[in-house]
Amino acid sequence: MAMKSDIEIAQAATLEPIEDIAAKLGIGAEDLIPYGHDKAKISADFIRRNGNGKGKNGKLILVTAVSPTPAGEGKTTTTVGIGDAMKLIGRKALICLREPSLGPCFGMKGGAAGGGYAQVVPMTDINLHFTGDFHAIGAANNLLAALVDNHMHWENQLNIDPRRVTWRRVVDMNDRALRTITSGLGGYHNGVVREAGFDITVASEIMAIFCLATDLKDLETRLGNIVIGYTRDNEPVTVRELNAHGAMTALLRDAFQPNLVQTMENNPCLMHGGPFANIAHGCNSVMATQAGLKLADYVITEAGFGADLGAEKFFNIKCRKAGLAPDAAVLVATIKALKMQGGVAKDDLAAENVEALQKGCKNLERHMRNLAKFGVPVTVAINRYTADTDAEVAVIQEFCEQFGVKAISSTHWADGGKGSIDLAEHIVALCDSGAAQFRTLYGDDMSLWEKTATIAREIYAADDIIADKKVRAEFVRFEQEGYGKYPICMAKTQTSFSTDPNLLGAPTGHVVPIREIRLAAGAEFIVVICGAIMTMPGLPRVPAANNIRVNDEGRIEGLF
Repeated sequence: MAMKSDIEIAQAATLEPIEDIAAKLGIGAEDLIPYGHDKAKISADFIRRNGNGKGKNGKLILVTAVSPTPAGEGKTTTTVGIGDAMKLIGRKALICLREPSLGPCFGMKGGAAGGGYAQVVPMTDINLHFTGDFHAIGAANNLLAALVDNHMHWENQLNIDPRRVTWRRVVDMNDRALRTITSGLGGYHNGVVREAGFDITVASEIMAIFCLATDLKDLETRLGNIVIGYTRDNEPVTVRELNAHGAMTALLRDAFQPNLVQTMENNPCLMHGGPFANIAHGCNSVMATQAGLKLADYVITEAGFGADLGAEKFFNIKCRKAGLAPDAAVLVATIKALKMQGGVAKDDLAAENVEALQKGCKNLERHMRNLAKFGVPVTVAINRYTADTDAEVAVIQEFCEQFGVKAISSTHWADGGKGSIDLAEHIVALCDSGAAQFRTLYGDDMSLWEKTATIAREIYAADDIIADKKVRAEFVRFEQEGYGKYPICMAKTQTSFSTDPNLLGAPTGHVVPIREIRLAAGAEFIVVICGAIMTMPGLPRVPAANNIRVNDEGRIEGLF
């Protein structure tokens, strides 16, 4: 019998009315804004009444992973499995996830709602338009872009230099043709001619602000602080000076309320915000996480891509800014991924290969050592496939024991929550042990250059960072303008500790070239763009979109 696809499994799930899911968290129907029968937003009024430091916080658990490979790792699937398992062992738990971006759904990566029998549903809705949050974020971003160009078209009272506008438009699609454009062509009535470009929506500073703001007032303040470019006298121009922050907040008001969905085992899940971790800070919204900590005893959240990106930014940016102190971290690994890190080709992964696995465990080791630097106890979740052998599982478990870390085999993809019970029980023990002594990697007062170098040396095992004179001058200028205390958001390939996407394992002796830095004054961090990473992805030669269709019954097929 053929194995069902993720979408087939999801479409066969029995969903409970969203009001019943909310009731499990103590949320009444009056505090829901329904989007159909199976998804809803939690009202801002409920968040206000139950937040703001009132009551005890639950334990916070981060799910991260080894460096991603085409073989897959399964952070979201594992997060869902842990959440479902927590229910089975009698714990009140809540999972907090990011919303998927449309672009990857039609490209190569696919969706981000989990897999197998550890998914959040309705899967197709979540992976496509969902509740419209990303559309609202894109609209707010592009409203600002339109207002900037409009201001320059008329009197340009702020003396904005068209050559120094840093604000870019966005679209939630992988579209390489829009990376660099020339706008305003066709005559005077079409505005000021200038070089411009698009990023994908998840890379927008609006997305970062959306995910870091604590309430609507904070959201509006941060939007007003955005620097859109510079005057001809080299002075920064803010959104507040354009008087755009009010309208942008209005566009984001409804989207800013967290989304409630459910797992296939009918347990609640908050999904809100969705920045990528390779080009942004890679975490769900502070709003959802803080709400979750008031609603449950254990909150399981994830950060994008490998721990060198998502986890580092979760700790150094999100936790720093929101005052969060995680109690445990789960490092997800698959045997297939580690064999690829050990040099095995994708087509040969099904065969047992203990030698390659041992070699690939160097990648796992690097991530475990890195996580230890943040003072958070770690467990390794082996996201087990049917082809994995007992001998291969034993290799990882024995390897992790050397570092005082327990590696636990989990079969949540095939078995749902019951496949993660052992993992969930160990996580609870870690959380309740009080062993966590969370700390960030660097202090606020360190220079921006040294913060960047610290990440490169401590997390990537690089010898140093390099940049040309112009980029070095930007580091100094941002400090002179008062942004020196900001944390660093690294934009780097997700497939390697280095900036070379093909350099697998745990490379050393490399340097990290810095191509560009961008000020995110509203998000309150500095984006450091390394190597050849793009803030607007492209589609592969054969995009996933080619296999997506609506069948005769009106159901979507081919989405994964």
